[in-house]
Amino acid sequence: MKITKYEHACFTVEEQGKLLIVDPGSFTKNLESPENVVAIVVTHEHPDHFDVTALGALIAHNPNAVVVAHEAITKQLGEALPYKTVTVGETVDFAPFQLEFFGGNHATIYPSIPVIANLGVMINDKIYYPGDSFVLPERPIDTLALPVAAPWLKLSEAIDFATAVTPRIVFPTHDAILSDIGKAMLDRMLPGFIEKAGGSYQRIDSQSIEL
Repeated sequence: MKITKYEHACFTVEEQGKLLIVDPGSFTKNLESPENVVAIVVTHEHPDHFDVTALGALIAHNPNAVVVAHEAITKQLGEALPYKTVTVGETVDFAPFQLEFFGGNHATIYPSIPVIANLGVMINDKIYYPGDSFVLPERPIDTLALPVAAPWLKLSEAIDFATAVTPRIVFPTHDAILSDIGKAMLDRMLPGFIEKAGGSYQRIDSQSIEL
């Protein structure tokens, strides 16, 4: 499998010539028009993850692709886009990808701000991304997409989450709100904690890694 990281929270997974896209939201400007997309996972309805215009363009270019998301998102699509509604604990297959969903709720931003639905996703029992939460995947994993900067997040929480998951590889995501200086600061701080837990930290912005 090959993972390619795009701006903010978006990444793709390629397997057997097919492509899975995760969270192509409004903060992602460099995804362009990939080919051979079979499914698009949207973890929750905040616009930095859920952009109807971007989804429409991707489906227009890949008419057999399906948006996979919680009902809070799919009910907003109507008949405009093909979709599959999923929920916590469900596993679905879009060959060659198996997707399993976790969690259910977005992390708390502030007590007076309503909590929305959020689904973490496990891809082929190997890659885990919690969306906007730190819900644990409940089993060992190979690769973790780790949120590192958000209004709902403290760095200590990201460190605790990553070291609890103990993946082999960690790459940072959800960081469009950081400057280059901020990203460099995290890239100095995080590797030591990840390595102590037995993994490696790799920034892969606009790059790919093979698993």
